[in-house]
Amino acid sequence: MSILVNDNKKRTRLILNIVVLLFALIRFASKDMTIKKTSFFENVVIDIVAPIQKSVTTINSNITGFFVNYVANVDASKKNIMYQKTIADLKGQLFELDEVIRENERLKNFLEFGESLPYKQVLAQVVAWDSNSDFKVIRINKGLKQGIKLQAPVITAEGLVGYVFRLTNDFADVLTVLDPNNRIDGIIQRVRTHGIVEGYSQERSIMKYVSRTEPIILNDLVITSGLGNIYPKGIKIGTVSRIERESYGITQYVEIFPAVDFGRLEEVAVLIGTKNIQRQKQWKALDTMDEGSEGARK
Repeated sequence: MSILVNDNKKRTRLILNIVVLLFALIRFASKDMTIKKTSFFENVVIDIVAPIQKSVTTINSNITGFFVNYVANVDASKKNIMYQKTIADLKGQLFELDEVIRENERLKNFLEFGESLPYKQVLAQVVAWDSNSDFKVIRINKGLKQGIKLQAPVITAEGLVGYVFRLTNDFADVLTVLDPNNRIDGIIQRVRTHGIVEGYSQERSIMKYVSRTEPIILNDLVITSGLGNIYPKGIKIGTVSRIERESYGITQYVEIFPAVDFGRLEEVAVLIGTKNIQRQKQWKALDTMDEGSEGARK
């Protein structure tokens, strides 16, 4: 009987120990998972503060994003301005290079054309047009210092421009073939007919004193005759653009389209002296032959 009681006590003690151990394990296991319950006051504070915190966080995020984007945009804008300036500089350099190439081509034509003339040349740039005379007077950037003289003929590779009628140390004014005061003894190359070429308008000249019996046709080339002690012989003046033959009178109306495009004139050559005496003699001999042939034909 006593043995049974002892067994029951041992069993009871074992059960109690197991229960205590299980309770301790349950407490230990649930310690980190415990959810703290908030009081009513804490709930009110959280409900009030949380939206504010959310707004502040949102505003802070937006401000941060704005400044990040602003800095990025400013940096991009600076780089864009720098790139645009670089592109503009490169375009400017290309434009200047293109202008240099074009100018070199024009000067090359001058040099090639000048080789056939027994005259020294001074190359000059057109710096102004007389606005009161419809491009009939131009100003160039060379003058007395460069050896230019009054009545020096002015030409381009295309043909005759005019002559120097006013001079300073550094500039010269040129009376063009478009001015009525500029009278040039010209020859119609094909038929060797003489006439006086005078300025008529902004785009035309006229050739006076041409006999109405002369068989002139449109596009006949008109050149300088070499008479008058100003222009050398053989410089192109222009081409015949209009002819009117009246049923009465002894002359015909001849209109000349200039060989030089004055609206695009940029460089000219001023003839200031002969290259050598031998070539000058050759030109004089040619003049004498032409005059002799003209006299024989008359």
